[in-house]
Amino acid sequence: MALDFQDQTDIFHLAAKFPNFAELSNALYERELQNLATSNISDPALLKRKIKGLSHHVKNAAMHLLEGNAPIDVDVHNGSWQAKQAAKCPVNTQSTDKTLSWFGDFARYGAVVAVYVEHLGEEHIELDSIDMMASDRIHLNKFGWFSKTGEYFEIVPKQTRYLLLKPSKAILTAACSGHRWTSKGRTIPRALSLRELLLSTDIDWKTFK
Repeated sequence: MALDFQDQTDIFHLAAKFPNFAELSNALYERELQNLATSNISDPALLKRKIKGLSHHVKNAAMHLLEGNAPIDVDVHNGSWQAKQAAKCPVNTQSTDKTLSWFGDFARYGAVVAVYVEHLGEEHIELDSIDMMASDRIHLNKFGWFSKTGEYFEIVPKQTRYLLLKPSKAILTAACSGHRWTSKGRTIPRALSLRELLLSTDIDWKTFK
């Protein structure tokens, strides 16, 4: 993919500021190009737009990952966050009363939130963002409508469960790191999409002690 002069200048400046910038960017590029190559996108115009915007999004993700103040480490070789994984999914720490109270007080447009996903016995937590709100419910950019107690209002895929979670350091750490669990315990972490990585860099960790 050819880069224009401005792109090259920006990359040189960022590489000088962040010694691992080039390595991290390469890891992100490699993964995203593989994802696009194996995607089910049938619209050539949409695919073209995604490829065209890839340089901008990868550069932003790499820069924010390296300059962030998150309490978790960045693996520049794999383009991911790395943190110690709990023995069990921290969803068990949730309660509907605390979830309702938190979203009643702190829900705002654009806020990064976490969604518990259980499918065929596998558990993980995904990052999403709020794009609409009503008095008793919240709409997320990817998942759709949830109540402020965490209940999902859309049609759920077969043998799947979604739950909006009250954010906490443990919940967000698990989501950022791609932690997964099965009935046998911890399993191989999943790779976050570029969209989720960008969302992860917008978390205000000072809020979650």
